[in-house]
Amino acid sequence: MTRELRALTSARGVAAWLVVLYHIRGSIAGLPDAALALFGKGYLAVDFFFLLSGFVIWLRYAEPMRRDGLRAVPSFLQRRVARIWPLHAFLLVGALALALLLRATGRAAEQFPLAELPLHALLLQNWGFTHALAWNDPAWSISCELGAYLLFPLLALTIDWRRVPTAAVVAAIVALLALLHSVFAAHAAPGLGYDIPRLGLIRCIFEFAAGTAIGALWRRWDTAPRRPALVAALTALAALLAWAAGAPETLAVPAAFAALLLALALTAGRRGNPLEGKLLHSLGEISYATYLSHYLLWIAFKLVFVRNAVIGWPLVGLYLALVLATSVALYRWIERPAQKWLNGLRLDLRLKRPKAPPAPRG
Repeated sequence: MTRELRALTSARGVAAWLVVLYHIRGSIAGLPDAALALFGKGYLAVDFFFLLSGFVIWLRYAEPMRRDGLRAVPSFLQRRVARIWPLHAFLLVGALALALLLRATGRAAEQFPLAELPLHALLLQNWGFTHALAWNDPAWSISCELGAYLLFPLLALTIDWRRVPTAAVVAAIVALLALLHSVFAAHAAPGLGYDIPRLGLIRCIFEFAAGTAIGALWRRWDTAPRRPALVAALTALAALLAWAAGAPETLAVPAAFAALLLALALTAGRRGNPLEGKLLHSLGEISYATYLSHYLLWIAFKLVFVRNAVIGWPLVGLYLALVLATSVALYRWIERPAQKWLNGLRLDLRLKRPKAPPAPRG
């Protein structure tokens, strides 16, 4: 990507906080029904993450991978593992400490099955090896992202979206999202959050692939974005209205988010765009830490502060402040330093061209 699209970074931050509110919604005393319904759909923010991930990865890595071929794959995987694994590993150690504490004090710890810990450590837990979410629940999507990263070189080396006609790119996005819907329909899934251990990886791969094609559309429309942005925004609105009217979530929501992602990308950088502000952008920068830490923090918070089924707004505010402070600390002192250190390692994994045999002496 030639420049950061600040609006997309900010949107990622908003999405992360929707996931936070989704997980605590049932414990907030006096939450209005409308807010409860809105927060109850917070799990869908993950679908925006998957689309955005494909978008960003394609813009940043597709061209170097096509230029350098298979030699670029180890470096790509190193950078992606450095991005997602260190913070996951740090929090998993925290989860293990919490699990051992619960067991030592005679309390139930079904959330932390020790037999599955190696799968979680390797980010393989959501590849069909488990039957329920466990340990740090949000990490299921990071497991799926790893699968998408492993498949990305194949996509980048076989399909050059830049050479595909615009109509065909749009058709490919529609086809990918339609195929995703058909998979969920075949399982009689009522929504995108259904049976995550079995369907989460498929959900990620289809949306990630669609995101790469959206990146190609942004590339060709970025110089004249006004009309395409309007069309994309209207498409997103139409899909959301169709969903409200009874269209399947598994079809309408990914379509709406795909169009919304394109609209946000095409309008990034414009004056007056609220997503360009410093506060929201900062929330976006720490969004990975927010997303990955809030669930374990909620478990620990309830153990210490929650005695009843619901909590009042003062405790809600305390928890949200704790999530924010923890996110900042994790981003500054764990996520970024570990990523920089791992990226700095020189792994001798690149495929090397065979040396030419020495010229015969005359």
